[in-house]
Amino acid sequence: MTSLREANAARTVAVLAASAVTAVIDGIVVGAALVGGRRPAPARPAPRRRTVLVTGGKMTKSLALARAFHAAGHRVVLVESAKYRLTGHRFSRAVDAFHTTPEIGSPDYARALADIVDRERVDVVVPVSSPASSVVEAAARSLLDDRCEVLHGDVDTIAMLDDKAAFCERAEKLGLSVPHFARITHPAQIDDFDFRPGREYILKRIAYNPVGRMDLTRLRAETPAENARFARSLSISDEDPWILQEFVAGTEYCTHGTVRDGRLQVWACCESSAFQINYAMVDHPRIREWVETFLAPTGLTGQASFDFIEAPDGEVYAIECNPRTHSAITMFYDHPELAAAYLEDGHPTIVPTATSRPTHWIYHELWRLLTGPGRRARWASIRRSTDAIFTPDDPVPFFMVHHVHIPSLLLANLRARRGWARIDLNIGKLVENGGD
Repeated sequence: MTSLREANAARTVAVLAASAVTAVIDGIVVGAALVGGRRPAPARPAPRRRTVLVTGGKMTKSLALARAFHAAGHRVVLVESAKYRLTGHRFSRAVDAFHTTPEIGSPDYARALADIVDRERVDVVVPVSSPASSVVEAAARSLLDDRCEVLHGDVDTIAMLDDKAAFCERAEKLGLSVPHFARITHPAQIDDFDFRPGREYILKRIAYNPVGRMDLTRLRAETPAENARFARSLSISDEDPWILQEFVAGTEYCTHGTVRDGRLQVWACCESSAFQINYAMVDHPRIREWVETFLAPTGLTGQASFDFIEAPDGEVYAIECNPRTHSAITMFYDHPELAAAYLEDGHPTIVPTATSRPTHWIYHELWRLLTGPGRRARWASIRRSTDAIFTPDDPVPFFMVHHVHIPSLLLANLRARRGWARIDLNIGKLVENGGD
């Protein structure tokens, strides 16, 4: 245990040292951008100025939305929990006010959000939810609905979408394709499950699992002892249910959808992977049709992000739905209608512009360039894409995220003698067991 703590401490110190060195370079780049004073991407002015509150302030997707609302002439209030009070996004020129709230699991969270809405005279709340906060922010509507509009579903709808098994059940009722699955609440259910011969299955926790979600251990009809052993190594129970889902080999896709009254108004689709940090738009009509068919009867006004697998025969299978903003929203950085498509009923569906470049996070890219294979392809990818945080007209958040926000989390982690699995610059956090 001591050696593990020492290894984590050494790794943390190394990252902090690297941040200090690169701060000089980033400071020069940001300073030059500030002196240059470039104008932001044009946006259609809103017919009336509103105050829009955006939650999840540590995440790049919240910054992307803040910039879009600001460009359209709205006033933006950014909110995040006190743990992430140094988020670099609070320093964006798009943010007019910043507030902290209690942790999302606190019984005081909804009241704190309502107090901010009252204080700032908020007209619209756009939750940029973490996996742990989707249902909580739906529950907060009981205090918010009489105060302002909330672009989020009710508790029942969000809970259904957020529950991998309940989501698959709803899709099946609509005649939509999902992999063979079963809800698992006890390891013994694995012993009795009717595994289809020659097929592989994986177990996924229905609750958010920031570290274990990368475990794709395969279970098969031909390996009953190994299946049972693996299932009993997990925390499966009535209180902590899992889903057993057929593993479909094929091409992975992720999507973002913003809907009003069940109608798709913002749409993005990208090829995906287990740890997705690059986004490039893909036109895939069959996936879009699946999503529109599923969302229409829900009447949802909010955001829904789906994960898909396209099998070699062309069939598309929805794996799960995350009822929240997807990081693919960063691809709309130059779209003049993003704010309007979020806030106005009946807006035509928008997709990323034909001139927008794929998005990345440059330090993730540089790390993969230095440590991974295919360096020539990686470098080509960097050249044809753009950083999701840095923009010439709003450069300060880039410096603050990399050299204040993340280092502050690392220092707190070091003082607490906690380990971490990786740094996620996209989400603005350290990925760790028991994390948010």
